[in-house]
Amino acid sequence: MTNRISPLTPFRHDTFRTIWIASLASNLGGLIQAVGAAWLMTSISQSVNMVALVQASTSLPIMLFSLLSGALADNFDRRRIMLVAQGFMLAVSAALTASAYFGLITPWLLLLFTFLIGCGTALNNPSWQASIGDLVPRDDLPAAVTLNSVGFNITRSVGPAIGGAIVAAAGAAAAFAANTLSYVALLLALFRWRPVVQESRLPREALGRAVFGGLRYVAMSPNIGKVLLRGFAFGLSASALLALLPLVARDLVDGGPLTFGIMLGAFGLGAIGGALLSARLREHLTSETIVRCAFAGFALSAIVTALSSAAWLTSLVLTVAGACWVLALSLFNTTVQLSTPRWVVGRALSLYQTATFGGIAGGSWLWGVAAEEYGAADALIGSCLLMLAGIAIGLRFALPEFTSLNLDPLNRFNEPLLALDLKPRSGPIVVMIDYEIAEADIPEFLKTMAERRRIRIRDGAGHWALMRDLENPTTWTETYHVPTWVEYVRHNQRRTQADAAVGDRLTELHRGEKPPRVHRMIERQTIVPEHYERYKRPVEMH
Repeated sequence: MTNRISPLTPFRHDTFRTIWIASLASNLGGLIQAVGAAWLMTSISQSVNMVALVQASTSLPIMLFSLLSGALADNFDRRRIMLVAQGFMLAVSAALTASAYFGLITPWLLLLFTFLIGCGTALNNPSWQASIGDLVPRDDLPAAVTLNSVGFNITRSVGPAIGGAIVAAAGAAAAFAANTLSYVALLLALFRWRPVVQESRLPREALGRAVFGGLRYVAMSPNIGKVLLRGFAFGLSASALLALLPLVARDLVDGGPLTFGIMLGAFGLGAIGGALLSARLREHLTSETIVRCAFAGFALSAIVTALSSAAWLTSLVLTVAGACWVLALSLFNTTVQLSTPRWVVGRALSLYQTATFGGIAGGSWLWGVAAEEYGAADALIGSCLLMLAGIAIGLRFALPEFTSLNLDPLNRFNEPLLALDLKPRSGPIVVMIDYEIAEADIPEFLKTMAERRRIRIRDGAGHWALMRDLENPTTWTETYHVPTWVEYVRHNQRRTQADAAVGDRLTELHRGEKPPRVHRMIERQTIVPEHYERYKRPVEMH
């Protein structure tokens, strides 16, 4: 049960409102471009699979590059990253417009351009999604995520129809030109935004280490793992409907580009309804129930679309599919954001997008191949069966509920005064913590230590171990390694308010007269005496 917050509450924040409005124009242009690209492919290629690959070529870069983009979002100025991404997409869209206008476009060149636009999206999305938590308070975050979906689907409800009309009247090049112009408003909004950047006295993480840190964090966060699995399953199965919709419009209901645009508009209209209902549904239903209903609703829409020959009926069930689409994806997104601290939220969101868009890209190819072999209708029926399997996954990997965990930094760590003159890159560092535990408290201690191990590894520690003294059985020692001193400091600064309960419980279980003893040590190599002078300074990693 969540407190009722108006879905329009985030509009009280000026910067969020400005960027949201500018995003409407950009999203509108993107959807017009998508209609133009999909319909152009039906004109220049007779391959059903090539038509489905238009959507796959846009989704594939998000799967391939989102994690790298997430690491950039967590370590660099997110505003600048978004400016670079939007400028890159504007340049690619201009080149696509020129190629289409001068008749130079080929099926593979069209896929290349849509792939490059997808690369820009992959660079932009983690920074934008991670920035939402900086633009609005935590309590407004679910509403802000939902408003993002509302904004996109407002344009989805009219953009495809406009795109279809533009393509029918002036050709695909005009649709691509409209998309090129649509980036201007968002670029101006980003130029005007002046975010408050919190300076860190620690050096920036190396990109490779940051990527690995994101993977490690998600691997040690079971709730996020469940979201990734369900997002992949939803993307893999639900992608069939959107990937094959140009063929549905052309072959199953005997329509043209305008019909295709209207159908996409119906999907977007349903998505707006789903976004507006999401807060109310979360008050009365669990997250898992909502996701199962989304899978079931999409399955129903797919099978009706496969069997229908009437454009009005197909459009009607597409509104149901649109509502299910936004209910599932916005819930996935919000769950990841509320389960992740700010230092790693870009990477966690990028991994969610990698899983979901990987499913969409793989599904677009899969259902395109199936449609090529068996026809669009049979492919849609096959996707319906996979959606039902997605419901069954929830019996084992149920989606977690929204939590009220306080993921703000704990800020209890004070860097100790050291007798050795260490450099930031000195290491490896070995930490040992001694506890005195009564025999009766050992089961509770071991249970709490299992959670401590997860938190330690999640936040960057390695070689974690728990040892018991054979001569003094009440003495237990926790030990772990970090590569360098600066990584040890970073590890401790990542501790959140929610993690404090574990440390406090261990302190309560400790029976010593003094607090648990912490040993901080640096590994040293054994050396022959004549080389000793060379090793008086601290060991450094290179």
